[in-house]
Amino acid sequence: MTIRVIIVDDQAMVRAGFAALLSAQPDIDVVGEAPDGRAGVEVGRSTHPDVVLMDVRMPEMDGLAAARELLNPPPGVTHRPKVLMLTTFDVDDYVYEALRAGASGFLLKDAPPADLIAAVRVVAGGEALLAPSVTRRLIEDFAARGPSPRKERSVRLNGLTPRETEVLELVARGLSNQEIAAQLVLAEQTVKTHIGRVLAKLGLRDRAQAVVFAYESGLVTPGETV
Repeated sequence: MTIRVIIVDDQAMVRAGFAALLSAQPDIDVVGEAPDGRAGVEVGRSTHPDVVLMDVRMPEMDGLAAARELLNPPPGVTHRPKVLMLTTFDVDDYVYEALRAGASGFLLKDAPPADLIAAVRVVAGGEALLAPSVTRRLIEDFAARGPSPRKERSVRLNGLTPRETEVLELVARGLSNQEIAAQLVLAEQTVKTHIGRVLAKLGLRDRAQAVVFAYESGLVTPGETV
């Protein structure tokens, strides 16, 4: 199955470079481009892509606002693509808000070509692109401006088993599945199973949303160590 992609970035050379790289892949088809967020929403609505590569800072409408519109469409619009935010720095000012808005992760613009290709495939497959090292940087950013815990989210944690809660906490602290398995003395597949159950019980789409939920619910406090 071919992955349909659109590229939204205000730099023409970036769009052209990404388009050339992705179009060369047999399983990826670049179906549109846009120079700003507003145009990106229009192209997204007309082309129905599987994945949107979305720059964060753009004129007319920034990537965060555009991601919100695509991921929360008006009544009558049913298509919701996966959104992969493109950033210049490890933790952009908007990254946390982008994840809260429903983005499936983010990628540095200067990442190796192979990482971009892999990222598109990962996100198209329904997974979150939030590497453990990036999660740790995101946690640092959260520590400076994270919102207060929300009571309803704290209540939802009661539906998890003690082991599932433990796994969620470690995910939020930036550990990979392999690292969680080693720390809890579990098989890596067992960890994956626990994460799947956590997502299902909490109504979360992916690992990125799980990290946000853990902090907003008060399960994890920025600054604590594993």
